[in-house]
Amino acid sequence: MAFLDHTEDARKNSPRTRNARLAAIRAFFRYVEYRVPACLDLALRVRAVPTKRTDTTLIDYLTRDEITAVLDAPDPRSRLGTRDRAMLHLAYAGGLRVAELLSLQIQDFPERSLATVHIIGKGRRERVLPLWRETQAALRAWLAVRPPCQAAEIFLNAKGEPMTRDGFAFRLALHVATAAKKQPSLLRKRVTPHVLRHSCAMHTLAATGDIRKVALWLGHASIQSTEAYLRADPEEKLQILAAHGSPAIKPGRFRPPADPLIMMLNDVRKRA
Repeated sequence: MAFLDHTEDARKNSPRTRNARLAAIRAFFRYVEYRVPACLDLALRVRAVPTKRTDTTLIDYLTRDEITAVLDAPDPRSRLGTRDRAMLHLAYAGGLRVAELLSLQIQDFPERSLATVHIIGKGRRERVLPLWRETQAALRAWLAVRPPCQAAEIFLNAKGEPMTRDGFAFRLALHVATAAKKQPSLLRKRVTPHVLRHSCAMHTLAATGDIRKVALWLGHASIQSTEAYLRADPEEKLQILAAHGSPAIKPGRFRPPADPLIMMLNDVRKRA
């Protein structure tokens, strides 16, 4: 409890960050309680610590024009630009988390074909996703110029080492700045690697209208995690308005109230 108070008071972290730290502590004590029976009472007390309520904000996502501008930003004439285009295409097309994207290896493409990709997501949940031909072409172009090295990961940095989270975020920020020259609306948005995943989910929801397919594509364990996209989708609200219809209200005309003094002044003005 002192540590949780320290994260908010001394470190000035938000309640959402405090809850994330508490979730990690709870997971550790779930592991401990089965292996150290003497700590069972302490583990139960720790797991009983409540989380703090936080505001549920709407997710950030990009429109189709903004996504197209970001995907076209990398220069395909350079090796790094070819790599970045493949990363961005795959991150958006599959709705991948950063960890899922950067941990991909060549054996994750069944039979060395780029038509589908095998993803091991959060909680060791597996899924297989088909890929667009444009995404396959971007991946094929990168694999053709990928330098040989001992790293098994597909995406490498300039040093030939596996790409890191910070490295991917840095390259994405560069390409967003380039894309903003064509799409100025990007300047008003904070584009992070996870925004690409949100954009894929929103566009999938708009295309299918089925939240279950969005959950299947993203690899969510519960459909409750996918409901955040329904709150952010304006099309769903417009369909509700169209199906419900507004109440029939009889139109009328405004009639000013009768004022004896005003009527007398008007009569005086007319006679004058």
